[in-house]
Amino acid sequence: MIFRGRAGNIRATRRHPSGAREPSDPAREDDLKAQLKPAIAPAWSAAESAELYGIKSWGAGYFDLSDDGNVAVSVPFNGARARVALLDIIAGMQQRGLAMPVLLRIENILDAQVSLLNEAFARAMSQLAYGGGYRGVFPIKVNQQCQVIEEIARFGARYGHGLEAGSKAELLIALASMEPASGYIICNGYKDTEFITLGLQALKLGYKCFFVLETPTELPIVLETSRALGIRPMLGVRVKLSARVSGAWNESSGDRSIFGLTTAQIVELIDALKAADMLDCLQLLHYHLGSQIPNIREIRSGVLEAARYYADLRQEGAALGYLDLGGDEYCLDVVEAIMSVLDPQGIAHPTIVTESGRATVAYSSVLLFNILDVTRFEPGQVPPPQPKEHELIGNLRDTLKSVNPRNLQECYNDALYYRGEIRDLFKRGQIRLRELSLAENIFLEIVSTIVRRLGDVKRKPPGLDGLEQSLSDIYYGNFSVFQSLPDVWAIDQVFPIMPVHRHTEQPTRQAIIADITCDSDGKIDQFIGSRGIRKTLPVHPLVDGEPYYLGVFLVGAYQETLGDLHNLMGDTNVVSVRINEDGTFDFVREMSGDSIADVLSYVEYQPQSLLEQFRKTAEQAVREGRVSVAERQAVLESFAASLRGYTYYED
Repeated sequence: MIFRGRAGNIRATRRHPSGAREPSDPAREDDLKAQLKPAIAPAWSAAESAELYGIKSWGAGYFDLSDDGNVAVSVPFNGARARVALLDIIAGMQQRGLAMPVLLRIENILDAQVSLLNEAFARAMSQLAYGGGYRGVFPIKVNQQCQVIEEIARFGARYGHGLEAGSKAELLIALASMEPASGYIICNGYKDTEFITLGLQALKLGYKCFFVLETPTELPIVLETSRALGIRPMLGVRVKLSARVSGAWNESSGDRSIFGLTTAQIVELIDALKAADMLDCLQLLHYHLGSQIPNIREIRSGVLEAARYYADLRQEGAALGYLDLGGDEYCLDVVEAIMSVLDPQGIAHPTIVTESGRATVAYSSVLLFNILDVTRFEPGQVPPPQPKEHELIGNLRDTLKSVNPRNLQECYNDALYYRGEIRDLFKRGQIRLRELSLAENIFLEIVSTIVRRLGDVKRKPPGLDGLEQSLSDIYYGNFSVFQSLPDVWAIDQVFPIMPVHRHTEQPTRQAIIADITCDSDGKIDQFIGSRGIRKTLPVHPLVDGEPYYLGVFLVGAYQETLGDLHNLMGDTNVVSVRINEDGTFDFVREMSGDSIADVLSYVEYQPQSLLEQFRKTAEQAVREGRVSVAERQAVLESFAASLRGYTYYED
């Protein structure tokens, strides 16, 4: 087959692994492992793979490689750890009839991250003799899935861990998920009368529900609704800090941030609350610098500035007792910075609140998918010269023969020129397809030879950057970037990606990952490596008849919520597991992904109406003699079966 790649029309080898079927014996979960053992074990270790993929740097102790070459998930238990191979979980999925792709959630990791955050602040406060407390809240917008919120609320209750709501719908989730005395509810975002009414009524039920004033227009609504209901609110104010940071989403900080009050607006707020005899309702100061902030000095600078606002608002008479730091969780530095500002003024230490979202849920979810196919950009065997061969093809042959470490750039430029001339001749009808194909094949052999020789030179010649990437394979994954990894497409977010097995074999191929949508943006071409971001992913050669699985890690934040229906690819199958202390695991929940009928209904089609319309078309074909009645029935059954089917590739 001929495919167009970055090096032109080239010969590409495609392999079609059949994929593993569900094991016939449910008791044998090691069947899949046995299928995937390599026939020949080269001199390569799991430790070398761990270094290659950088798993120890991003795995946070939850993910690592076992000695037999499988990615394993490891969770803490009473000072020890229990470990389970992802391949074992995949085998269990297959036995339960769950096809790839699958979003795997690991409940223990959610629990462990909630514990880690709360206990880290507790240790920092104890070490520094901090007089206040700590309360975490999880921003529902980061992952609104019911199972995730339920688990955070259930496990976080022991710490008083609460929820942050940025809309009326999220406030309803928070009120239904939490017991009144179990944690705080922080209400951010624009708030209308209905939003504020519900929150005030929640106060009467015993919830600690804070309204964070984000804009000046919210205060009159709060005051009017409060007077009408006879309920005094718990208020917070979000300030625009001058401190700016270099992390992702740093537009949350600085003078031009969308939300938050300026110094002039804060003064007006204080005066308005004094006039309404409600300054004592102002109890929380809130700020947010951004997400994924890489520089601790910037975090410390923001905390110091916020603490200064806190001190001055206290001196103005506000009854502040809570300092909400947004998403920061650098515990010791945060606590020390607050104390350094408040202690000299004799101001009591506030309860510190953080809205840690990504740090709480990112590790808990893994997208698993199988590779369906591969395109390899490899030259075929170059045949000997033929009589009357075009002169330009002969020039390409001469260029191939002359490649050496001293003339790599020159040979590449010559090859580009000759290939361009030959393509122009083809466009004008002066050479035939077979001659063009031969020229493209020789050109690819030249590029491959140059890439091999680059290892023999000390300094890469200019103009040859990216040449290796032009020869990399394309591995076709059974998933949709737009549905499951929207941040890859929208903001170039880089997630850890690696094979989940075969790590006692050296990955000898380099590839980018393409999804199964018909969109050129449906690809992943940035990967985390041991030395930073790389353009290709090291992978193993596909083996006919054996499945090959990749995992995308740290996808628990935002990806499920932001995914769309590009090409009408719906939600994937979802599996939630809980790992036990003895290394076994339980399937806590299994949720089938969207059927084709489901996604059609999302875009206002009625599946039954579609089936009826197609039935009329088939019946007309019977009347016209194009199909028999039996053939009509088979076609209708296929149509109906497709409506019930998974939106992804099925073996």
